Amino acid sequence: MTALLEKNAKFVRSKECQASFEELKKRLTSAPILILPDITKSFSIYYDASRQGLGCVLMQEGRVVAYALRKHELNYPTHDLELTTVVHALKIWRHYLIGHKCEIYSDHKSLKYIFSQYDLNLRQHRWLELIKNYDLDIYYHLGKANVVADALSRKSYVNVPYVTQLSKDLCEEFKHLNLSIMANTMGLEVEPTLEQDIRKGQLKDDKIKDIAE
Repeated sequence: MTALLEKNAKFVRSKECQASFEELKKRLTSAPILILPDITKSFSIYYDASRQGLGCVLMQEGRVVAYALRKHELNYPTHDLELTTVVHALKIWRHYLIGHKCEIYSDHKSLKYIFSQYDLNLRQHRWLELIKNYDLDIYYHLGKANVVADALSRKSYVNVPYVTQLSKDLCEEFKHLNLSIMANTMGLEVEPTLEQDIRKGQLKDDKIKDIAE
């Protein structure tokens, strides 16, 4: 399409040009284009914490407003690791969330009872003082369904919500790592194929057959 705008270029609507135009329309009208938030409506936060990083996504009516990821202290226990992600999201999106209803979805089930727990360490007490300034509810959310934030917190090529067509480079990377994609209703799973390839190869190996006999 850019070539058609060059000086003295003849305007020819080729198949390649039409395909580029359709792809441009698709990318401009569908996710992951960020939306402008409506401050009169409530917000939702989906997050995921792993040893590789913390990822969180701010959404409104199922569409992404903003996302963030960061490193963290590796010596945090799991409960603190989950809670620090919530605190991080509340801090960076304070201008959106303060004074508005917010729903936080966590794959760490015990975190939903944080407001009723009595045995808290000093770090958790400090974080609760910040959390109490917000009008929020924490809900349990299955980890395998939380593919948006999961992609931010983990270094993986396949943690994406939908894969309609894989690039050649990505397929070559999977082949090099002996990985395959298995689609399911909730997302995507990665499985190593090396063991399966070895088992298939053994069925055709004459030396293995002699040993088995």
